[in-house]
Amino acid sequence: MLLSELAEKELIQVKDGARYGKLADTELLFNPKTGKIEGFEVFQKATSFFQANKANKKKEFIAWEEIILIGKDRILFNETDSSSEASEYS
Repeated sequence: MLLSELAEKELIQVKDGARYGKLADTELLFNPKTGKIEGFEVFQKATSFFQANKANKKKEFIAWEEIILIGKDRILFNETDSSSEASEYS
């Protein structure tokens, strides 16, 4: 599967059905030494119009290991991590 095909798939957290937008709206994080994909950095959805600024949103990390299923239109995953664990790859 090509990355361009993955980009249009919607990210959905299985636990509560939360939608995180399309994969194209994320930042791909990989280990520069190994080239291995570590996961994706997403911004938490705004709860109001006034929180729409990207700078005010909290970053969350979807580890590659958390992906359960890559379907025709969606990517299902278990959990996100809002800690700074992913910052070592960015």
